[in-house]
Amino acid sequence: MIPRYSRPEMVAIWSPETRFRIWFEIEAYACDALAELGVIPKEAAKTIWEKGGAAKFDVEAIDEIERVTKHDVIAFLTHLSEFVGPDARFIHQGMTSSDVLDTCFAVQLTRAGDILLADIDGLLAALKRRAFEHKDTVTIGRSHGIHAEPTTFGVKLAQAYAEFSRCRERLVHAREDIATCAISGAVGTFANIDPYVEEHVAKKLGLKPEPVSTQVIPRDRHAMFFATLAVIASSIERLATEIRHLQRTEVLEAEEYFSPG
Repeated sequence: MIPRYSRPEMVAIWSPETRFRIWFEIEAYACDALAELGVIPKEAAKTIWEKGGAAKFDVEAIDEIERVTKHDVIAFLTHLSEFVGPDARFIHQGMTSSDVLDTCFAVQLTRAGDILLADIDGLLAALKRRAFEHKDTVTIGRSHGIHAEPTTFGVKLAQAYAEFSRCRERLVHAREDIATCAISGAVGTFANIDPYVEEHVAKKLGLKPEPVSTQVIPRDRHAMFFATLAVIASSIERLATEIRHLQRTEVLEAEEYFSPG
């Protein structure tokens, strides 16, 4: 992300350090579940949490390993094993890389969604307050981009409030849709890992298990999330354009051509 256009809390979600920390949590929670099932020793799961949880992951070191392995998750696991020691052999059992990558991406998107929902709540509160404040403030309306009949600034803000209320509802649904976890192994068959592991990891990360994954979380979920962001962006642009237009008389539009004369 471009720092000067980003807030610290949003930048933090998408930083490599946060990504690797989430990767570790996914792996560690999976180990807890595997230990409960008797697949790996409980002491190993405890060691993984203690040593991996206290580790400070070196982004440059992981990148250096990846230049050799040509694989991001293997590079991370190799780096993690340096902290955990021999018990690292129990990490990632029965899992595939997408279990980590897609579940992590879902965690990041839900966290980003929470920030955006808080932003919309703040905007809605301001719009509502100002709409009542200016319910009798006369302003000019527009038709085809030029001055038309009078209206009130409060009405304009009320329209924006209604629109952003719909935006919030859309984002709530999109966030819910993307908050999904897949720990189903190669090609998503659970052949080498018990579905309980997925349920456990999902619960710990505030997600829900993906009903059917074919190794990856279905991308329609991501498409809906980002499409929703695009719709919200269009509403923001509409409000910003309205504010800009209040500062001038003529905006005009492309000439409406019907016929000669």
